[in-house]
Amino acid sequence: MPCVTLVEYDRCWPSLFEERAVAITTLLSPFVSTIHHIGSTAVPGLAAKPKIDIDAVMSDEGALPELTSRLSNAGYTFHGDPHASGLWTFTAATLPYGTRLYLCGEGNAAHAARLLFRDRLRERADDAAHYEALKRRLAAEAGSDREFYTGGKRAFIEAVLASSPTKKAPPSPAGPSC
Repeated sequence: MPCVTLVEYDRCWPSLFEERAVAITTLLSPFVSTIHHIGSTAVPGLAAKPKIDIDAVMSDEGALPELTSRLSNAGYTFHGDPHASGLWTFTAATLPYGTRLYLCGEGNAAHAARLLFRDRLRERADDAAHYEALKRRLAAEAGSDREFYTGGKRAFIEAVLASSPTKKAPPSPAGPSC
């Protein structure tokens, strides 16, 4: 397994998200109600793993088998719900950056927490800077151990969520984080 790699912020990430969101919306219509750019590539100036992270909210969770089939036919690999959080994970080796797509139902707590965390980092440059420093340290220490890398971010993410004045999400979300 390759080492955890971070790349510098690329100003193209928002437009790549927009392009992919249009393609995903078209592919999954009419079963997706909203699509969100999440993760570090959604925070201006923040270094990130070289993948565009996207949450797509399904208007009908019963359509998951159909959507999985459509995504598979379009070149996405299905990874299930690895964290039992209602985030069904798909990846595609798109260029120049990969795509990690999560499908979830409306009201999903992990999705709400990810949006809250993203928005908090967008609003607070000091939190974003601390998060980037933590990510760089963890990536250097993790080697190819992605669980170490992801787990090492948990306490910081929980602290940011707990300090948020909007409390739209639980302070300890399930599932993968940004």
